[in-house]
Amino acid sequence: MSENRLPSTVYRPPDVEPHKVLLKRGEFVDPRRGGRIIPYKIYYPVDHGLEKMPVIVWSHGFGGNRDGAAFLSRYVASHGYVIVHITHHGTDSSLWEGQPGHPWDILKKTKVSRETTFNRMFDVPFTLDMLPGWAAENPEAGAFMDFGAIGMSGHSFGALTAQAMAGMPLPDSEGRLQSFREKRFRAGILYSPVPIAHLTNAAHADLYGPIDMPLFHMTGTQDDSPIEGFDYKHRLLVHEHSSHPEKYLMVLEGGDHMVYNGTRGKLEKNPNREKHEDIIKVSSLAFWDAFLKDDAAAKEWLGAEHWKSI
Repeated sequence: MSENRLPSTVYRPPDVEPHKVLLKRGEFVDPRRGGRIIPYKIYYPVDHGLEKMPVIVWSHGFGGNRDGAAFLSRYVASHGYVIVHITHHGTDSSLWEGQPGHPWDILKKTKVSRETTFNRMFDVPFTLDMLPGWAAENPEAGAFMDFGAIGMSGHSFGALTAQAMAGMPLPDSEGRLQSFREKRFRAGILYSPVPIAHLTNAAHADLYGPIDMPLFHMTGTQDDSPIEGFDYKHRLLVHEHSSHPEKYLMVLEGGDHMVYNGTRGKLEKNPNREKHEDIIKVSSLAFWDAFLKDDAAAKEWLGAEHWKSI
């Protein structure tokens, strides 16, 4: 991507990473859930000269882990953000690691219980509870973390997790809708949103209408579900029926499911991968700048859909 290809506007998200980014790995342990372990990987910039930095949680897709989407989080973190990737046990890469065959073939045969799905949801507020303590013990990043400006993001199953944090209810094992809305999040990005109407008889308005925070929905015309097989148009239902007035939709022409994760899975090489990754990075940064840093020019850039010209 070349910056001179961007449209003329006050806000111009750069294609550079201005600050060096470091990583911290570790584990949070939840004693209330039998010692459940939530591995984390935290990206943060150094020598940035900032007084505070917003915090963003990243939730991986089915069969993924905390190491996904490094291209994206390294870029965003370099612009003054702390990005917290977490691994959700039970829906992570441990399902296929060390097993014969391709991971996708294994995952297609794997049944996920509602209890396992709900545990994934509980991982997120627990992580938020743990972060202030982590910040105190890691002042090189923690001294700058702004817990009044927290965002939620995720890919595929992680997008579904973000949808739940934004207010979308999930049906329990008896079909009753349960809310997981986490009020500490100010905004979120859904990389490959996940429709859930097939899990319940509830109407779209009852499922997606309760979403009550700004969201950026990203998908692509080749963003078929590798597990369930539905095409990208089904992902648009989440955007169409969500009720919050500040919502954005980006559909990448030729964009596929794995471009957001930085890996390919069983998908063929995509000649547009580099261009798509550039668009994903700069548009994500613009959204976070708009809603976590209150940058009015960034919001104007988003509203004009300038990413289409990148």
